[in-house]
Amino acid sequence: MIYIGVTGWGDHDSLYTAGTTPSDKLKEYAGHFPIVEVDASFYAIQPKRNVEKWLRDTPESFQFIVKAYQGMTGHQRGEIPFESKEDMFDAFRLSLEPYQQANKLAMVLFQFPPWYDCKRENVDYLRWCKQQMGEIPVALEFRHQSWFSPQLKKQTLQFMEQEGWIHSICDEPQAGQGSIPTVLHPTDKLKTLVRFHGRNVHGWTKPKQGNWRDVRYLYKYNKEELEEWIHHVQKLNQSSETIYVLFNNNSGGDAADNAKQFIDMLGIEYRGLAPRQLDFFS
Repeated sequence: MIYIGVTGWGDHDSLYTAGTTPSDKLKEYAGHFPIVEVDASFYAIQPKRNVEKWLRDTPESFQFIVKAYQGMTGHQRGEIPFESKEDMFDAFRLSLEPYQQANKLAMVLFQFPPWYDCKRENVDYLRWCKQQMGEIPVALEFRHQSWFSPQLKKQTLQFMEQEGWIHSICDEPQAGQGSIPTVLHPTDKLKTLVRFHGRNVHGWTKPKQGNWRDVRYLYKYNKEELEEWIHHVQKLNQSSETIYVLFNNNSGGDAADNAKQFIDMLGIEYRGLAPRQLDFFS
């Protein structure tokens, strides 16, 4: 099976009818896509009440990919707001329980920063993270090219397979050490994650000019680029039972449209989506 969606649900204006409030956007989103990435969990471990509302707002078959809290992946500036790393992981795991009880947790995504390179202490930390997460499905996404250098690529993939990490395969600009190549190699027989970040090399390498979010993911995939990925995703699906595809190219509002285009190109029709809202006056 191939599930397609986007990262977050707040900034995809093409999906929503006029006057949709922020608190109602997920309800409408779930009428278009069967999965979503939760980005709010990266910035703060979410209180139970938030998660329970999101679960109520989505149909029974809907799935969440929850992004790991920034303190867990080395993005946190300064000290973590917990007594220890163990306490931080305990709090995060606790926040996942409602998703698990509702059978709506597809996986947790650990996305590491561009400066997180391949060295022994970082490999050891990845192993520790996996132990902390126990049986919860976890995906791993790198941003430093060293993990997939010619001399280390095979070892990286073997490590992910042995430790039980789901590979988060990326389509992103090839912009030096702070980016990774597309490595079409599933490391888990049940699940594989694919994330489309766009191919805006200039925005990727110079994100500090203005608001980096307005620049880095400013890209719209054309039909030919998506056609390449039809073959890639179908091939991945031969080795991994379920492929989760997320479009993150939303600086210009293109993610949702590209995701819908990709669904159409693959000839997929999802059942069990939320009822669509009708706006007769738009």
